[in-house]
Amino acid sequence: MSVNEHKSKRYVNCRTAVITVSDTRGEASDKSGRLIKQLLLEKDFTVADYAIVKDDKEAIRHAITYRLAGSDAILINGGTGIATRDVTLEAVKPLIERELPGFGELFRMLSYTEDIGSAALLSRALAGTIGRTVIFSMPGSSGAVKLAMEKLILPELHHIIHELNK
Repeated sequence: MSVNEHKSKRYVNCRTAVITVSDTRGEASDKSGRLIKQLLLEKDFTVADYAIVKDDKEAIRHAITYRLAGSDAILINGGTGIATRDVTLEAVKPLIERELPGFGELFRMLSYTEDIGSAALLSRALAGTIGRTVIFSMPGSSGAVKLAMEKLILPELHHIIHELNK
């Protein structure tokens, strides 16, 4: 089976959850969360849940585990930098059963070549699976979200969910 034939298999009724990690954003100022939801809806995904949580490991873990049962995909933005308060990866990584290292690698490569140059090395984007749910954790800037969603996540999301539900 060719790559295109393989990728053409679509899992229907994909339910997604969007989590923004931020100590400063509210729903009105969450430009990146809005962008993720908009891009998902444009590609016929259901946005079943949305939350903004503080940069706190336990709050982030709770937000993820609470949404696992009702989501095929959880898309997280924010808290992926190297500042002391950026703890999203420390919260997410222990929950991951199977890491998808290509997401972070490709995201940093695209960020370097298309967007921010050497500052891409500061990005700690991460993806993996927990059971039959795929988790994507990306930086919180709307430019990073747009890049990750349009170039990496949306082109593969149906395929990933299909594979997880075989």
